[in-house]
Formats: sequence, structure tokens, C-alpha cells
Amino acid sequence: MPLIPEEPQIHESAQGPRATPASGRVAPTPRPVPGPRPAAPPRPGRPGPLRPAPPAQRTPRDAAAAKPGPSGPAAPAAPVAGSAAPQIQLIPASVEGALDAAEEAVDLLLDAGRAPGDVLVLTTGESHPWATHELSFGEASYWAQHDAGDDVFYADAVAADRAAVRPVVVVAVNGGSEAVAATALSLAHTRAGALLIVCGDPQRINTVLGAKA
Repeated sequence: MPLIPEEPQIHESAQGPRATPASGRVAPTPRPVPGPRPAAPPRPGRPGPLRPAPPAQRTPRDAAAAKPGPSGPAAPAAPVAGSAAPQIQLIPASVEGALDAAEEAVDLLLDAGRAPGDVLVLTTGESHPWATHELSFGEASYWAQHDAGDDVFYADAVAADRAAVRPVVVVAVNGGSEAVAATALSLAHTRAGALLIVCGDPQRINTVLGAKA
């Protein structure tokens, strides 16, 4: 269903299903991290002169030291028993900024306590640099990392039909045709066990979903 901004003050870390406005649309959430994004170390497998060693399982930063306080981000709620629909969150972003917004969402998820293997990131336009790099060594090696399930996995929406269900799916609507965007959103909804985060232009997303309705 179309996702139109109705309640911009709702923070993305709110737990549990969102209330659906009278129009039947899901309200978007603000960008997870305001202001300039701080520099962060590259994710495993970023392009370089030599292929890096297989990515080690990432652990949430400082998760072992302390749990997030009341002012810190909260881990997304687990799905309610018997519920098939994931919680949906919309992060407004331009086509050029959608991938950065998705990366910020992933960082928050890991900081909040999500295991790296819980997260699948899909792109509708340009591939994530990690996916591009790993695919240069062959699809068998690339998908083996997906099957291992011990790290965040990045995939193009048009080739992600073999991706398994993960608790959290993040979609970066960073380009591609309306058909590709529609396919990505439909696929992501079936692959998200607890939480679906969509990063992109709300108007475009509404247009895509309206065309599917």
C-alpha cells in the first residue's frame, strides 16, 4: 500500500507495529542519524588491490559492554507470535542518498544489538560496492557468504530471489525502473521476518505501490 508521510515525528526505533492512518498508509520515519554521517571503517569486502580475507562475523559495537540506555536506539521488536507481516519503516531519501540512508540504518541496527547475519540489504539501482567486489570472484563464492548467514549481505533486487528470509530487510531505492522497484519491495516484504526498512523518495515509492495496487 502507498507509504505517505503522515506522522513525521515517529522515530524509526519505535518498537511494534505502527498505527495505520485513516488513509491506510504507513507513516515514514526520519533519517536514523541527523546531520553529516561520521566516517566509518569500510565494510568487509570493499574493493581494494587484493581480495580481503573472508569477512569475519561482525558483532554490534559496544554491545557486550553495555545495553543501550533510554536515549539510545532500541532494537527492533521481534515479530508477534502468529503475525506474518513485518513492521514497516520508511526513511525518506533521494535516489542519490538512498544507499547512504540504508547504511546508516544498518549501523543503527548493529549498534542496537542486531546480529550482522540478521540483515539483508537490497538495492534497486547501482549495486553496493561490497556486492560488486565479491561478485568479481564468482557467484558461487558470493552466494556462499549469503548461505553462511554470519554477516550483513548485500544484493541487487533483480537477482535476490534466491535470498533467504532474514529478520530485517533494508531496501535502498537508489535507481532502477519502476518495475524493478516494485519487484524489490514485493520481494523484501516476503523476505523480512520482523522489520522492513525502505529508504527512498516517498512519492516514488507511493507511485510504485499504487501501480501494483
